[in-house]
Amino acid sequence: MEMKPIPPEESLIEYPGEFPIKVMGAMHAEFAQTIIEVVTLHDPTFHAGKMDMRPSSKGTYLSLTVTVWATSREQLDNLYRELSGHPMVKVVL
Repeated sequence: MEMKPIPPEESLIEYPGEFPIKVMGAMHAEFAQTIIEVVTLHDPTFHAGKMDMRPSSKGTYLSLTVTVWATSREQLDNLYRELSGHPMVKVVL
């Protein structure tokens, strides 16, 4: 599905700039590292220091907030698609 371009004056996001993305999945020893690897493919400047982790109250799920350096809508769309399609990921916000 191809998205129509949004003129810069209509975008709610300023490029380039930091952009937080929340990624949730089941608690798994490799979840955070896997997400770091996926995000780094789309933002080579990303590192673990730009990620916050929060386990669910019962410890069943892990919520990660990754702050990427967004350079374009295309970059963010591609990252969202890859994260959403990953088998370890339940939700991307």
